[in-house]
Amino acid sequence: MINVLITGSSSGIGAETAKVLEAKGYRIFRTGRKQLDIDHYLSIDLSCFEHAKMLYENVIQEFGSIDILINNAGEYYYSPIERVHDYDIERVTLLNLTIPYYLTALCVSQMKEKRFGRIINISSISASVGEANASLYAATKAGLFGMTKSLALELAQYNITVNCISPGWVETPLISDINEEDRAEILDVVPQRRFIKPIEISNLIKYLISDEAKGLTGQNINLCAGLSVGS
Repeated sequence: MINVLITGSSSGIGAETAKVLEAKGYRIFRTGRKQLDIDHYLSIDLSCFEHAKMLYENVIQEFGSIDILINNAGEYYYSPIERVHDYDIERVTLLNLTIPYYLTALCVSQMKEKRFGRIINISSISASVGEANASLYAATKAGLFGMTKSLALELAQYNITVNCISPGWVETPLISDINEEDRAEILDVVPQRRFIKPIEISNLIKYLISDEAKGLTGQNINLCAGLSVGS
């Protein structure tokens, strides 16, 4: 049995990924801020080291090991830079970059011992093309790709792959709350004139953690309906 930890999986991309991987026979531990009455789930806010360690210990207690780590939890943050407060910088950096790095550090020892591991970091297209008034978010998500490349080199000899996915605009509940005029304005700059579906990201994750993709490591894949190449 291959054990998978997916952070930020109470809804959206994480929840869809859990469903897709469970159908393939993976054993999934999910986590998120919502309270859900399901097995192998911990409701927790991953914005501090103590909570991240608590999550790791809960998974190890239930599963014994973590073979695949999907760092999906994150927070979008939009503000002109002069209005960003110090506590915003600390919170968003912790959730989007520092805690994924810390969780990876906790998981790697066992992966090395087993000589198998898959690490997927969910970044954002904002890290590649930039986004006005989202510099804090873009900076933290860009950090995930730097982490991905360096760890891919460090861990390659242990049969551990590390890859990054950078989605564009994804059809999630957050998008559903946007009015039609703003939705049309967003889609006007997306070459395919559509939002990415969560299942598209889940299927890419399914491939990247499979044996067929064992030669893929250290890569950042822009799954963005063409947004990264212009409108």
